[in-house]
Amino acid sequence: MSFEQLKQNRESEISKLVSAADTNTEKKSYGDDRLWKPTVDKAGNGYAVLRFLPAGSGEDLPWVRYWDHGFKGPTGRWYIERSLTSISQQDPVSELNSQLWNTGRDEDKELARLRKRRLHHVSNVLVVSDSANPQNEGKVFLYEYGKKIMDKIMDVMQPQFEDEKPVNPFDFWSGANFKLKIRQVEGYRNYDKSEFDTPTPLFDGDEGQLEEVYNKVYKLSEFTDPENYKSYSDLKRKLFEVLGEAEVASTISTEQQVELNTVKEAPDMNSVSNEDTADSTSEGDSEDTLSYFAKLASS
Repeated sequence: MSFEQLKQNRESEISKLVSAADTNTEKKSYGDDRLWKPTVDKAGNGYAVLRFLPAGSGEDLPWVRYWDHGFKGPTGRWYIERSLTSISQQDPVSELNSQLWNTGRDEDKELARLRKRRLHHVSNVLVVSDSANPQNEGKVFLYEYGKKIMDKIMDVMQPQFEDEKPVNPFDFWSGANFKLKIRQVEGYRNYDKSEFDTPTPLFDGDEGQLEEVYNKVYKLSEFTDPENYKSYSDLKRKLFEVLGEAEVASTISTEQQVELNTVKEAPDMNSVSNEDTADSTSEGDSEDTLSYFAKLASS
């Protein structure tokens, strides 16, 4: 939509966004300079102020979802790949996890938990304040975040109490800055203290500045473009190489072993180093483990 259409249609945006968040619509790129990442100090604390931006021209939603898997196999190799379930296709890790869960053995269920899908959201943001990296201030970036921050977005869009007015945090005129507050709690990043500020127009509603920002937002569709996902057979080969033949053979059927053996000869030229795993997930949170694997077990 055009900038003028964006302005005219903003009153109906909250209901559309809330409805979309309840559905399972679904390229992870390391070292992508379009991605903004928070900086934390030695104690694990960090602070920045962001403004979530509206959907760009031609896109329906201001966020996109995808899932990935990240784990180290008994071979010492890492499996860090986007899940084909993000684009509504069968994924070999999900299939193997389902089989592990269905054995009924506690040790297999624990393996499945360790290898579960991790949920990521991606939105465009304007960096309002970033004292650790002031060169980022005033620029548009892609920002990856997890369920915790998405929950905070949903909380302001559909408040639980009568005295609270719904706020569309992606709106230029009636949205609000997001104060990202990071703490280190029990070894993990914690975002509980993060919050939205009082709603206020971005740039005091200066339409020249708003349109300039709007013209800089990135397309989100690449994150759900099948062209940016590896094929099922490539992922299956990678899984086989990461887990090793012995472990795979103990959990998958003979037919599946034959399928794997037909592709395992091809070398993997994109093995992932330990360094690649340092920031392999946003926030460290993901969809609820038990509900996810219960669904797998019943499929």
